Amino acid sequence: MLSKGKILLPLLIVLILILLALAAGAFYLYQNEYAQNVKLQGQIVELENRQKQTAAQLEESKNKAADLELKLQEAKNQIDSLSGELNVEKSAHAETSNKLEQLNADLTSQKSLRQDLENRLNQVQEDSKQIKEEIKIMQQQKLALEEKIKNLEAGAANVELGKVVVNPEVDQPAVEAAAVQPEAAQPAAAPEAKPAKPVKSAKKEKPLVAQGQEGKVLIVNKEFNFVVINLGSKDKVGVGDEFLISRSGKPIGDIKVEKVHEFMSAAGFSEELKNAIKENDKVTQKIR
Repeated sequence: MLSKGKILLPLLIVLILILLALAAGAFYLYQNEYAQNVKLQGQIVELENRQKQTAAQLEESKNKAADLELKLQEAKNQIDSLSGELNVEKSAHAETSNKLEQLNADLTSQKSLRQDLENRLNQVQEDSKQIKEEIKIMQQQKLALEEKIKNLEAGAANVELGKVVVNPEVDQPAVEAAAVQPEAAQPAAAPEAKPAKPVKSAKKEKPLVAQGQEGKVLIVNKEFNFVVINLGSKDKVGVGDEFLISRSGKPIGDIKVEKVHEFMSAAGFSEELKNAIKENDKVTQKIR
């Protein structure tokens, strides 16, 4: 028994040591596990806090995103409004540009009309000077004729004088035929005036024939019954010259020159030709 007791005691001691070692190992493992659990709990709390912070940041980000979305929508609306205003401005600018171009064209036309009116005014002033000179010559001629009439009346009581007529339309004095007829002397009786006899031409004039130079009608004025042709003093056209108007070889009527300039002339026509004459009609000078 004693020998068995000696054998079991070391076994028990070994078993106790083993148990103690296992207990110590288990306790150590438990401590490590506990420490890890504490650490993990801390990490979990930290993660939860971070999750809460992240959630808060996410909510804040959502709010910011919503605000940004509203601002973006507002910016889009402003852009649309500005685009509409820009289109309106473009339309207004295009309309203004068109009006400006029209005004420039009108200004150019007005300048051209002004230049034309100035040229016409200068021409009218020159014509006025010429007419004044012609009137002055007419007055001098009239005075000379009146002086001759007085001399004839004073020198011969039995001489009958015709009328002296000044025709302002042709700008020259015309003296009608002064028929001088002696009258038989009668005692105690005054000389009796007799009507003047027309002076007959010695030869019969040849009719006018359209065989002269040719031109065309530039302007037709139906209000005052005259035309402007492209023949003037440079073409040796004079006041009183007659022209035949024709179109496509068919005669229309005659016109008579009333005013002559260097490169064109004005000629009158009768009332029945008012609607027959047109611009670019052919004119042919009539000569004997």
